Amino acid sequence: MVRVLAVADEVAPRVDDVGVRSLRPDLVLAAGDLPWDYLEFLSSCLDVPVVFVPGNHDPAVAGRTAWGGDPIDGVRPHGGVNADGRVVEAAGLRIAGLGGSVRYNRGPNQYTQREYARRARRLTRRARRSGPVDVLLTHAPPRGLGDEDDPTHVGVDAMHGLLSTLEPRWHVHGHIHPYGFPRPDRHVGPTTITNVVPWRLLEV
Repeated sequence: MVRVLAVADEVAPRVDDVGVRSLRPDLVLAAGDLPWDYLEFLSSCLDVPVVFVPGNHDPAVAGRTAWGGDPIDGVRPHGGVNADGRVVEAAGLRIAGLGGSVRYNRGPNQYTQREYARRARRLTRRARRSGPVDVLLTHAPPRGLGDEDDPTHVGVDAMHGLLSTLEPRWHVHGHIHPYGFPRPDRHVGPTTITNVVPWRLLEV
C-alpha cells in the first residue's frame, strides 16, 4: 500500500512543515493550479517523489517532443516530475497524467474537447506500451462526473474513454473548488474518482 498525499488548487493551511511530515506520505500527486514554490516545499520537506500535471492557471510547462512524440521536460518546479501526456512510475505506482482544462480563454494549458480527444488517444497508446496504470492524474474531471455547468469548469469528454480503457484504481483531479462542501467520490467500473482540492491522503 502506498500513502499518497494528493493536492490541488488551494494551499492548505495544515500542510505546513510539521503537519505534512506527520502525514508520512510515500508520494505527492499534484493536480494543478498550485504555486510552484509550494510543490518545491513539499518535495524538499518530505523527500519523496512529487508528480504533477499543470492546471489552467499554471504557466505553460510543455517541453519539446522527442522523435516519436514523447515529451521532453521543459520548465517545471524543482523536484517535480511532469506527468502531462505521459505515464511515469513513482513509489511503485504507474501514473498517467493529463493536465489543463477545457478552453475558455487564451490562457495556457487549455484545450478544446477535440484537442483533448487527440491528447487522450496519445496517452492511451503510451499507457498500452508501458503496462497497467494505477492512477490517472488530471486537473479537470470527466464531463458529468463532478464538474460544473459554467464554461470555466466543464469537464472533459475524453476522460470517459481513458477511464474505460486504462481502468486505473484511482482518478485524482482538482479544478472544482468545494468551498467548504466536500465533493463525494464517484465510481466508474473499478475506478474511484476523487476531487482532492485542497488535499487528500489516499492509500493506493
